[in-house]
Amino acid sequence: MTAAPTPRELPSVDALAAHPGLSRWHEAPAVRARAARSVLEEERTARRGGTTRYPDGDALAAAVALRLGRLLDPGPRRVINATGTVVHTNLGRAPLSAAARAAAVRAAGYCDLEYDLGPGVRGSRQDHLAPLVAELCAAEDALVVTNNAAAVLLTMTALCRGGEVLVSRGEAVEIGGGFRIPDVMRQSGARMVDVGTTNRTRAADYATAITPRTRAIVRVHASNFSIRGFTERPTTAECATIAREHGLLLIEDAGSGALLDPPAGRPELAGEPVLASVVAAGADIVLASGDKLCGGPQAGVVAGRADPIGRMRRHPLMRALRPDKMIVAALGATLAAYLRSDAVESIPVQRMLNRSDADLAGDARAWTARLRDAGVAAEAVAAASTVGGGSAPEAALPTTCVVLPGPTGRLLAALRAADPPVVARAEGGRVWLDPRTVLTDEADTLIDCVRQAWEAVHPTPVGRPR
Repeated sequence: MTAAPTPRELPSVDALAAHPGLSRWHEAPAVRARAARSVLEEERTARRGGTTRYPDGDALAAAVALRLGRLLDPGPRRVINATGTVVHTNLGRAPLSAAARAAAVRAAGYCDLEYDLGPGVRGSRQDHLAPLVAELCAAEDALVVTNNAAAVLLTMTALCRGGEVLVSRGEAVEIGGGFRIPDVMRQSGARMVDVGTTNRTRAADYATAITPRTRAIVRVHASNFSIRGFTERPTTAECATIAREHGLLLIEDAGSGALLDPPAGRPELAGEPVLASVVAAGADIVLASGDKLCGGPQAGVVAGRADPIGRMRRHPLMRALRPDKMIVAALGATLAAYLRSDAVESIPVQRMLNRSDADLAGDARAWTARLRDAGVAAEAVAAASTVGGGSAPEAALPTTCVVLPGPTGRLLAALRAADPPVVARAEGGRVWLDPRTVLTDEADTLIDCVRQAWEAVHPTPVGRPR
């Protein structure tokens, strides 16, 4: 048995920092030296304990390079989403349209974020977005904050603090990241009162629970789960009637930010509330995400009656929750596409949801043929995509995937190590690549990455032709 190297055999900090494998970071000598010192300390401690993590100079340099990459090339990195999940939270949710990306770049420098160029006086960043949101939602007024959680917090704080809000037991939900509606209520200073039961709540349940302290009825979109079977839930219009009779606000968290009716032939998406329909049904305030079905950047969209919106806009919390200039620009360009009626063609999320089964099958078959020509054991198989992001949790959208045999763990790792990384899914001992979520200009890059990953996992034996 070979003895583990001793701490005395380690290079100096300067020698490790000067390793050729670290030359790309030559302009950051101080950071390079600190990373080298940290890796050497770890290795010195390991060797004193009789083990080793980095057996030679190259391994030490690779560990330093990994740390430098995280510090000096922090990302997020571009990836190709081949999972079939359209609104993929871990992969940045909605990919922005070309117009939204261009608008964000234009706003990155000096811009008229809070400046009215006509009279040359201070303006409001909300002026860039409120008219668009109000128009799309057929609402009196609107505003935008950093995300939908912020919209809920601001609404409850500005409009319901010190009072009670009525929420169906079946809607006191938790969504991703441990975000729980009851916790938000407590933070806002409003007291949540449960009404009805988990599976059945009627309009009369809200009426019975009203007290002199009640400020609002709150409807919450279930988002990433559904209750089926023996269920009942009053409509927005029914809740609006109760609210009007008792002088209460009706606040609806519509979740995914749908601005269009579901695509033709996609009845599985019909459960997502369309914001204009919620307002038309009598909601005083409707809240939603800008980065899900809307297809824009992370934002919280608020629309409704002018008086409560005005109270929210004037609340001190609004300053802490206001969006930055690039979000304002990107969301504005996204909303403008809906006003022009070209969202289905120009916004990636809408384009993906509206792709035909035949179009997806054609892509999968074409990719399969190209991969087979390159020696990859690919086949085209019927499958299902998901909407993701908590939207339409039960919707299974027909698609056709390119499927590769395993070993799945090694092949997925090789795909993630590609440039750009490719994120796919594993099922039944095979790797699945769904063309629905691959952007139009990414197909050739995807084919190259898959071929290289396959060759890394299944190298051709020496002397055997491909």
